[in-house]
Amino acid sequence: MASGKPGFWQRLIGRGADAPSTEPPPAEPPAPTPDEALPQAADGAPDLRDFDLGAEIGRGAMAIVYKATQRSTGRQVAIKRLALSREFSAEDLSDVRERFMREARAARALDHPDILQVVDAGQDGNDAWLALEYVLGRDLSLFTRPGQLLPAREVVQLGARLARALHYAHSQGVIHRDIKPANVMLDRVNGGLKLMDFGIARVGDGSRTRTGLVLGTPSFMSPEQLAGLTVDGRSDLYSLGVLLYQLLTGSLPHQGDSMARLMQQIATEPAPDVRTQRPSLPEALALVLAVALEKRPELRYPSGEQMARDLEAVLVMTLQAEPAAPQAGTPEDPAFAKTFAQTLRLTPEEAGQNPRSPGPDAAPPDPRQAS
Repeated sequence: MASGKPGFWQRLIGRGADAPSTEPPPAEPPAPTPDEALPQAADGAPDLRDFDLGAEIGRGAMAIVYKATQRSTGRQVAIKRLALSREFSAEDLSDVRERFMREARAARALDHPDILQVVDAGQDGNDAWLALEYVLGRDLSLFTRPGQLLPAREVVQLGARLARALHYAHSQGVIHRDIKPANVMLDRVNGGLKLMDFGIARVGDGSRTRTGLVLGTPSFMSPEQLAGLTVDGRSDLYSLGVLLYQLLTGSLPHQGDSMARLMQQIATEPAPDVRTQRPSLPEALALVLAVALEKRPELRYPSGEQMARDLEAVLVMTLQAEPAAPQAGTPEDPAFAKTFAQTLRLTPEEAGQNPRSPGPDAAPPDPRQAS
């Protein structure tokens, strides 16, 4: 774990011993050139008729997934059909289809063992489809329910792998925008892990769907994504922090009784220390999640690699034994918030990872000046 980067304890426990990272955020994917087209069928375009569709294996808000066989190669794949014409207005369809194909090209170029491979993509009338690597397993949403949580050590190991997969994608200029448990497939028997659906959330950017569908899941969105601002890889790392929080506790860091209230919480209110939900978790892990869940992108991890290293440090230093499982309905204990505040060298009122947003003319607080 040796590197030129500040160490885990120096950067997290010291919290201000070094200046904020100047590492530039990942770039947006460049617009494709004509010669970057996906492999084409004999008639000049990717053809869904090359795939023999079998049983339906999944269904979402705007897509149906089928098990299929590619006739030309005999390869088993999953076909994801997206009903764009049902969800988008007629005046937006052309732009949405173009954006879909651009994102499909970028996703198809990704080659990482923990990222689901895009085999092909194309259009079917006004709709679109993706041919994807077929893998076994269950998505992580199964493991967010009380009584079905994964061991904490396994969650942290998965988090490190996902952080590195995101680091790779970001280095290729590809941002996911919809990190959530349902978009991660886990095969516990064989140790397989696949991050799915790169670029799908981007398809709706700038377009209103006919049904008012929100592309991307609000509970997992970063504050800047919810605000409609330009996002980079640090937004994905915020979402990964939410995912890990839910896998560890069975609850989300922010929960509102309405969409407006939820969005307000994400934008302005500190996420609670994960130990208010599961007191047996180590302090070091709470600190990693705190950095990932910072409201301001510049205060988060600048790269997935740095987040992965800190998660691995937690495994080595503090997670040799499995922490106790969370109790249903455990009340928040103010003592944990106070301890957490002292760890970060903040005042107790600022417990968590972010003070409430100051007024528009106030300068941002400097954690290094806190006593």
